[in-house]
Amino acid sequence: MCFRRDTFNHLATWLEDARQHANANTTIMLIGNKNDLESKRAVSYEEGKAFALANGLFFMETSAKTSDNVEQVRIVNCSCLRYLLRELYWSQRH
Repeated sequence: MCFRRDTFNHLATWLEDARQHANANTTIMLIGNKNDLESKRAVSYEEGKAFALANGLFFMETSAKTSDNVEQVRIVNCSCLRYLLRELYWSQRH
């Protein structure tokens, strides 16, 4: 999931801050990076996925180095944005 354990350990605090200060309609995703560094992995995919599920987050792992899932994250972001814009449009019309 991620390269450093201390980064993962701060997720709950960062998520709480984001939820407290962001718009209630904000979509929050957990994207693990550097999944190409399997031998240096500090947090398993399963642990990252479990955190995401427990907190109602979308979860994916990526690697900028190998481009693994980078395009998929962009597609998911665009899909979420398209959905939110459509909802906003229809809520203003009715």
